[in-house]
Amino acid sequence: MKQTMSLENETFGTDFILLGLFSQSKYSPFFYSLIFIIFIVALTVNVTLVLLIQRDPHLHTPMYFFISQLSLMDMMYISVTVPKMLLDQVIGIHNISAPSCGLQMFFHLTLVGAEFFLLETMSYDRYMAICHPLRYLIIMNHRACILFAIVCWFLGSLDGFTLTPITMNFPFCKSREIQHFFCEVLALLKLSCSDTSLYESVMYLCCVLMLLIPVIVILSSYSLILLTVYRMNSAMGHRKAFVTCSSHITIVILFYGAAFFNYMIPASYHTAEKDIMVSVFYSILTPVINPLTYSVRNKDITAALKKILLSKMVLANFQK
Repeated sequence: MKQTMSLENETFGTDFILLGLFSQSKYSPFFYSLIFIIFIVALTVNVTLVLLIQRDPHLHTPMYFFISQLSLMDMMYISVTVPKMLLDQVIGIHNISAPSCGLQMFFHLTLVGAEFFLLETMSYDRYMAICHPLRYLIIMNHRACILFAIVCWFLGSLDGFTLTPITMNFPFCKSREIQHFFCEVLALLKLSCSDTSLYESVMYLCCVLMLLIPVIVILSSYSLILLTVYRMNSAMGHRKAFVTCSSHITIVILFYGAAFFNYMIPASYHTAEKDIMVSVFYSILTPVINPLTYSVRNKDITAALKKILLSKMVLANFQK
C-alpha cells in the first residue's frame, strides 16, 4: 500500500496542475456551463459553414475556400483547450502530464500561427478580387489556394515545433500549478527556476515578426482596396466591397488585438487574470465570432443554407 502511494505521488509530482478559469468563484458551475454552450455552438456553426462551402458549387471560390480553412482552424483551436478544461471541472482532477502539456502547447501555437498567416492571405485574396478582378481567378486558382493554405499551416507548425521543445526543456522546480486553463508558454515559463529572460526576448522578437509582417500586408491590402473602392462609380460595388471587407477587418482586429496584448505588451503590464481573460477571448470566443461574422451578413452563405433547408423540407414532405 505504501509502495502504491509512493508511486502515485511520484507520478503526480511530474504532472502540472491547471488552475482553470474560475477556481476562486462560487459561480464556477454556471460559468463552465456557459463555456460548454459556447463550445457546442462554435463546433456546430463552424462544421455547418465548412459543409455548406463544400456542398454548394456557388461557394467554390477562393474567398470561401479560405473561410472554410478558418473554420477548420477555429474548430481545432477551441477543441485543443476547452474539452480538457471542462473534463477537469467535471471529474475534479486538474493534472496534466508533461507530454500532454507539450502536445497541447504545440497545437495551440501551431493553430495561432496558422491563423495569423491565413488572415493575411485572406486580405491578399480580397485585394486581388477587388483591385485586379480580371486577373483574379487566373492568379488565385484552386492550385494556388491549396498552396497558400499549406504554407499557412507550415508556418504555423514552425512556431509550434520551435517554441514547444525549448519551453518544455526548462527545469520546473517551483510550484507545478499553472495559473491558466491550458499550457500557455508564458504561464509555464513563470514556473521555471532557471533564467528565461533571453528566451523570452527571442520569443518576443519572433512574435513581433509573426504579428507585424501579416499586419503590414493586411494594412497595405486594405489601403489599396479602399483607394480602389473610392474610385468606383458603382454604389452596389461600394456596398459589396464594404460588406466583404468589413467582416474580415472585424476578425483581424479582434484576433490580432488580443495577440498584441498577450505577446507584445511588456511583462510589467501583465497579470495572470488579464492574460487569462485575453486568452479566453481569442481561444474561446473568436471561434464563435468568426463564423457568425462571415455568415450572418453574407447573402451567399444564407442563400446556400436556405436552399439546403428547403430541399430537406421538400424531401421530408415527399417521404411522408
